[in-house]
Amino acid sequence: MAKKGDKPSKKQGKPRVHKELSGFEVSIDQFGELKSNLAIEKLNEFLNENVDDKKLAERNDYEEMKKPKKKKR
Repeated sequence: MAKKGDKPSKKQGKPRVHKELSGFEVSIDQFGELKSNLAIEKLNEFLNENVDDKKLAERNDYEEMKKPKKKKR
């Protein structure tokens, strides 16, 4: 039980985000669909570069997979 006089602390404002994702906002509409102001492809590219995949970490070739691929011009 909550003590008498305890107030739930809710922060108002925007959360801190990575500088590459500044201005990124996500909302859920009335049908349960995610609405974003950032393209999914750009978000996936950011996550691939900055987040390790726990499911793939057990693979022997994981370190090689993490290396960036050279782009053709």
